[in-house]
Amino acid sequence: MDSQTTYNYKVVRQFTVMTIVWGIVGMLVGVYIAAELAWPQLNMDIPWLTFSRLRPLHTNAVIFAFGGSALFATSYYVVQRTCQTRLFSSGLAAFTFWGWTLIIVLAAVSLPLGITSSKEYAELEWPIDILIAVVWVSYAIVFFGTIMKRKVKHIYVANWFYGAFILTIAVLHIINNLEIPVSLTKSYSIYPGAIDAMVQWWYGHNAVGFFLTAGFLGMMYYFVPKQAGRPVYSYRLSVVHFWALISTYMWAGPHHLHYTALPVWAQSLGMVFSLILLAPSWGGMINGIMTLSGAWHKLRDDPILKFLIVSLSFYGMSTFEGPMMSIKTVNALSHYTDWTIGHVHSGALGWVAMVSIGSVYFLVPKLFGREQMYSIKLIDWHFWMATIGVVLYIVSMWISGIMQGLMWRAVNDDGTLTYSFIETVQAMHPFYIVRFLGGALFLTGMLVMAYNVIKTVSGARPADAPVPQTA
Repeated sequence: MDSQTTYNYKVVRQFTVMTIVWGIVGMLVGVYIAAELAWPQLNMDIPWLTFSRLRPLHTNAVIFAFGGSALFATSYYVVQRTCQTRLFSSGLAAFTFWGWTLIIVLAAVSLPLGITSSKEYAELEWPIDILIAVVWVSYAIVFFGTIMKRKVKHIYVANWFYGAFILTIAVLHIINNLEIPVSLTKSYSIYPGAIDAMVQWWYGHNAVGFFLTAGFLGMMYYFVPKQAGRPVYSYRLSVVHFWALISTYMWAGPHHLHYTALPVWAQSLGMVFSLILLAPSWGGMINGIMTLSGAWHKLRDDPILKFLIVSLSFYGMSTFEGPMMSIKTVNALSHYTDWTIGHVHSGALGWVAMVSIGSVYFLVPKLFGREQMYSIKLIDWHFWMATIGVVLYIVSMWISGIMQGLMWRAVNDDGTLTYSFIETVQAMHPFYIVRFLGGALFLTGMLVMAYNVIKTVSGARPADAPVPQTA
């Protein structure tokens, strides 16, 4: 069959496999540094095994390696299927895969060596930043080029979310990483003081808003209806959801900077827009979950659907919690505590990882020419491992964080602090062990997934589905 009459599944297969690989690597580092917080001697006094070096490696690996690969894989699959045309350029698509893989390897080498710009989620130094920009622009060309040559007039809503994520991340990355190199491995931001902080959290929160939300909502709007065998609950709501989300998310970043040198009006603006965000976020969650109307019985027997729907529940929970934590009076207690860590992981593990896992389970049989996954039972086991792991993680961090905040601001009658800092650390220790166990359980689920995928793929003939010849 002529390559132009088949979808390009090769690059989708590559990114799908690497989603699982980087998920295991990133989560393994996360479990290790969680163990270091409970048992500090695990760093063995080796500089590149310290928490401060491995923590940015963990965040980059799970967000950009695992999450990024899932977004590349699903967006390349979805844009071809919904536009009924082959990817715009197979060569450029292959470049995005190998370029992204090189970026991840460079991050894995440079961060443990302490080569860092010290910016949250943007730690990589300037040569790697340039490579990211080149790969990302290539990604945009492939994605939007495919949409331009589509064979159907309509642009499905999932592609709107993927498109917004691709364009916004390009702008965020380039503007936040404007820096002056002083050597091959060191640079300084062009922005001074408080402006640098503002630009950083405009980037940082929108990395959450567009990389970890809009992109994965694109995933949700395609894979939930497909797996449920139902049309999306309300197409009109999905369009309202899209425009409301992208127009308000951009303004929420200052809530990371409450009680800092940032002007009070900017802090308040961030808080107000964070509260407004609750509406589109819950609109999207309701739209996804209500897609199961008339098909709720499928949840009993379909573990892939369980992953997708429970991920939406965690999305709803974390997008309620985030706006609440942005309120200044709540933030006075929660800021700098483990409560924030719990919140981040309810979104990262509960929403991002679980919707990605469900989507990968949907994709693998189709990409590798199988009827279904090797073992549905193992998917069910994975679901319960992941769910229990997330709950252990976030509940332990909620308790630890609220306790931590209360202990920090407890004062005696004479105005002195009731607790020393080390007493708060001691009180948090049992919860760090529970957090480690929750993370380890989630990681074990990923290993079960890898086994299931290997058994599914082994001996399978790679599939290249024909492109429908629609006028």
